[in-house]
Amino acid sequence: MLSATALTPLVVSPVSAAVAAPVEQAAAVGMPTPISAAAARTALRALKVAAPRSMAGYSRAKFPHWMSQARKGAGCDTREVVLARDGRGVTRDDECRAVSGSWRSVYDNRTYTRASSVDIDHMVPLANAWRSGANTWSTQRRRALANDLTRPQLIAVSASSNRSKGDQSPDQWQPPKRSYWCVYARAWVQVKAYYTLSVTSPEKKTLTAMLDTCK
Repeated sequence: MLSATALTPLVVSPVSAAVAAPVEQAAAVGMPTPISAAAARTALRALKVAAPRSMAGYSRAKFPHWMSQARKGAGCDTREVVLARDGRGVTRDDECRAVSGSWRSVYDNRTYTRASSVDIDHMVPLANAWRSGANTWSTQRRRALANDLTRPQLIAVSASSNRSKGDQSPDQWQPPKRSYWCVYARAWVQVKAYYTLSVTSPEKKTLTAMLDTCK
């Protein structure tokens, strides 16, 4: 997760004259759709239940993130790709930086018009992944998790919700917007299942309850 430098919602920020004219407008797509609730329940039952591992040796630097995504555009890194993907009317300069657009945070239903007000959240936080088995991984696999654009692991949200979440699991934190719990639980389970990460007993219990909100 990346800290933001501002938290002002619904404020239009004019592009500085020092910034190059936008060269690309990205269509809004959003986070990859998670697996169905039924599939998530099946996957959750198969996840290993274990106590959290030690944080000894943990460092965010061991999960190299915001790597270059050259195939997405010259100069684009993972953060900029997600900003363009999750926003509306996003324009980027010739260095792939978002210079205008709007972003709705699905965690708390807030809308922002400055990219600096938006964080990119790791659905399964890096520290949680470390405690769930990533402590034994290679740097290459940790990089894959930290920059995963294929699964629902990265999402643009408000900095306040991102900071509130921190590295907590669903039994410790849920999105303030209750109607998003179904999607959140499906995404969390899908990522943990794909990367063969464990869950704690309270985490599994809460995820089950969150999946029960799916209609």
